Amino acid sequence: MTNTSLIDADTLLAVDVGAVNTRALLFDSVEGRYRFLAAGNARTTAGAPMYDTSEGVRFALDQLREISGRLLVGADERLIAPSTDDGAGVDQVATTFSAGAPLKVVGVGLLENVSLESVRHLVQTSYTQMIETIGLNDRRKVEEQVDAILRLRPDAIIISGGTNDGASRSVLKLVNAVGMALYLLPKSNRPEVLFVGNTDLTENVTNFLQPLTTVRVASNVRPDLKVEQIGPAEYELAQMFKHVHTKRIMGVEELDIWAGGNLMPTSAAFGRIIRFLSSVSDDAVLGVDVGASSTTVAAAFARKLKLNVYPQMGVGEGLTGILNNSKLDQVYRWIAPRVPETYVLDYLYNKRLYPATLPATEEDLAIEQAVAREAVRYALRQSDSSFPKDIERPQAADTIPWFNFILVGGNVIARAPSLAQSMLMILDAIQPTGVSRVLLDKNALTPALGAAAVMNSILAVQVLESTNSYVYMGTTICPVGKARPGTPVLQLRVRYDTGQEKTYEVNQGTIQLIPLPLGRMAQVQLQPLQRTDIGWGPGKGGTYPKKIFGGAFGLVVDARGRPLELPNKPEERRNTLQKWLFSLQR
Repeated sequence: MTNTSLIDADTLLAVDVGAVNTRALLFDSVEGRYRFLAAGNARTTAGAPMYDTSEGVRFALDQLREISGRLLVGADERLIAPSTDDGAGVDQVATTFSAGAPLKVVGVGLLENVSLESVRHLVQTSYTQMIETIGLNDRRKVEEQVDAILRLRPDAIIISGGTNDGASRSVLKLVNAVGMALYLLPKSNRPEVLFVGNTDLTENVTNFLQPLTTVRVASNVRPDLKVEQIGPAEYELAQMFKHVHTKRIMGVEELDIWAGGNLMPTSAAFGRIIRFLSSVSDDAVLGVDVGASSTTVAAAFARKLKLNVYPQMGVGEGLTGILNNSKLDQVYRWIAPRVPETYVLDYLYNKRLYPATLPATEEDLAIEQAVAREAVRYALRQSDSSFPKDIERPQAADTIPWFNFILVGGNVIARAPSLAQSMLMILDAIQPTGVSRVLLDKNALTPALGAAAVMNSILAVQVLESTNSYVYMGTTICPVGKARPGTPVLQLRVRYDTGQEKTYEVNQGTIQLIPLPLGRMAQVQLQPLQRTDIGWGPGKGGTYPKKIFGGAFGLVVDARGRPLELPNKPEERRNTLQKWLFSLQR
């Protein structure tokens, strides 16, 4: 299928194959503007017993046809593309993929805290796991390094090392060990190689390894000791991810063909939209997507994207990471209903085995929402080291930087039974600081738009601007500081677009909603008390420079402190959690 021009391409189908769910989303032009019309959803069939993504895709397309009334698949079981004169089919297709096991990667480089550190940062941008490193200071003999590769059977090897015009002999010595391992492995089990080291060695490395396996090349991730650039390598890693899964899982190649060769990892497509939002607003933007198998954190500062993906850190099969990296009481502290710890542990193990199951009781739902909070907290803590050092942030420990805009996705948060639960999960998990606008991706559109932007950027922009695609939760104001519970920490004077003006005072330890309906605007004057900080420095206030738009919750002042501290006594803790939720339900 070939891509058509924007004028001809009025209809776009986006297909996302996740670890548990496969989604088919339909976009079309309505009254001269692109809109999200409908979505079909089905169980992903990339794993047992089918190991064929196409079955789940067909089921999702069938449901989409029933909802939209649009015929998408012909009598020959093929997607109808481009669309026909009678309104069947679609003009363009965008596809994203995150199902299947993460790629196992062996990192090869010179120095642990230079080239290998950059390889780790690169690996974190996709659904990959570093299972072994081989470096210049590795005390193992060459044959032991080769044995390690043979034993682990990685899906990919990433070779770095040497600044441009820098080290060469040491890098080639490591490449020689990789070549020996590739030669000893069966051809069908040889990993692909990505070379991101000294550019002067590119020809030598490719000539040596190309006869043995597929070799990809990207710009040096460490062209200088003090400079890291992993952007070009991210694209090649995404291509490697696609190629490996094309060989491993049936149906992935068909998805790539539908998209004209532009099948993208879901995380990369998600990050593309976060970077776009930062570029058009010139703000710091945070995106968080909680999936069944992984959690993605995408942060854009001054239009530069920092993308971090945490496989095995989700609310389904990704519970392995939660169980391995968090103590049970870290999850248990977020659960308000009375549930024995043994029941929580049993539920988590069962959910990991059967990730598609849905919570059947209030207690089960509370457990899943607690897991989502902990997954996001872990992901943000790990991502913080990749954020620029010179960005503004509160002085309090264990807090994230000031983000002007926050976008959150993932079924466990976006499709909670009530928006109040969604909002509380966002506030508890992210714990934003300062003044932030919050957007909820209730329809899981962000990865689809990121993939669609490759072929139709106008569609992505217009759907983002439409009012029915996302849920604008409102603006959060989160003062940071130390004050006794119950003491006033912030005064607000809200001047509504109707001319009405009201003054509010917020006490430490509370969540307070200030009315500002969707579609209305207000100018807000802020005066921190007790030397709290809302982003302008301790005790510094003034008129917020931008108009604040109304949302589902209007203005949300979260004065619970940063980081959040829950009472130690179980009964008091449960009452506190219930009180916080009640504050958002008014």
